[in-house]
Amino acid sequence: MKKSRTLVAAAGLAALALTMTACSSGSGSASTSGGKVTLNVEDYYNSDPGMSGWNSIYKECGTKVGATVKPVHIAGAALISKVLQQASSRTMPDVLMLDNPDVQQIAATGALAPLKNFGISAPKGDVPAVVKAGTYKGQVYGLAPVINSIALYYNADMLKAANITPPKTWDELRADAKKLTNPSKGVYGFAMSNVNTYEGAWQFLPLFWTNGGDEKNIDTPEAAQALQFDVDLQNDGSMSKSSVNWSQQDVNNQFIAGKAAMMINGPWQLPVLNSTKGLKFDSVPIPTRTPDQKITSPLGGETFNVPQTGDKNKMGVAAKFVQCLNEPATQLKIAKFSGNVPSDEAAAAEWGKSHPQVQSFVETVKTARARTAELGPKWPNAATAIYTAVQLALTGKASPEEALKQGQAQNK
Repeated sequence: MKKSRTLVAAAGLAALALTMTACSSGSGSASTSGGKVTLNVEDYYNSDPGMSGWNSIYKECGTKVGATVKPVHIAGAALISKVLQQASSRTMPDVLMLDNPDVQQIAATGALAPLKNFGISAPKGDVPAVVKAGTYKGQVYGLAPVINSIALYYNADMLKAANITPPKTWDELRADAKKLTNPSKGVYGFAMSNVNTYEGAWQFLPLFWTNGGDEKNIDTPEAAQALQFDVDLQNDGSMSKSSVNWSQQDVNNQFIAGKAAMMINGPWQLPVLNSTKGLKFDSVPIPTRTPDQKITSPLGGETFNVPQTGDKNKMGVAAKFVQCLNEPATQLKIAKFSGNVPSDEAAAAEWGKSHPQVQSFVETVKTARARTAELGPKWPNAATAIYTAVQLALTGKASPEEALKQGQAQNK
């Protein structure tokens, strides 16, 4: 999850469902030229180096399935509204990329085709959570070539100077963050995004889930304990009060500038971090409250899906294209330019061995959870409740317990 995504409004979903029910056939957006299929592939990879890397992969898989591929890159925040418009006008792309928490919502409208219709099933080697993320009512609608989560990055020089080893528990993280904080230089020991968007919920989930929090009811002692830890880091002066306004990119900028000694962030930041002259860094899984707990982080990554365009022949080619993107060899190529982790566990293990910088993420995604795994299309309600509670507690408007109580009141 690189940034927060615009989720579908209830009215829009209802309208889309009606549209798709009425649409049993249509021209779709694919075309043929000289006997060769042309596939329009829609995504939100609209910035380099990601865009150029994806374009190359698209061309490679297009050649393999006998299609000319025309990528259409849309800004992330605009993608879902664009999909709604396309569904209404029957101009859906041939291949649609979706952030994995959006798959179930769009599949529920009838806008996507189950991949089994084309003889394609989820690869047996894929991380189980990524299969769940692309599944709705027992049917697989989307496959994700690469996935991600979040881990704890640290400035190696800062930790070395302070004679600190990477923390493994909350107590160690709190103590280390306090020791690494230097107010006179504007350096905080720790940084994370606590913004009032889905990014803020995403970043809080490892603390929340690992300590026993449950999105069905966020008002529990376990959740309060996790939120109190977040508040304590701020009250110690180890985390900036500005974190309530920081996106994950803002957090990364603080880390690059040497204003944060440790941060929670994802592998997609690796290309920029590696290009920063003089920055020595590494990462470890996010610390847990007790040594015996196993980290449970949210699963990030985008799935590729086949929309219901009405042209069965073109949809079949599109499905083969999606299958090509998800072959282990292709996953490794995508991992190389994206910084993310292959979905196939064997390919991920191979990638981690040859690229030590992603090893912490390879470990983390093994136990990562799809955000929609428990609540399905209702996940956005819980996400909103979670980031609302985090904001209330960090801005001092409510205690962690009261903040979670207020958040749960809207978690319906």
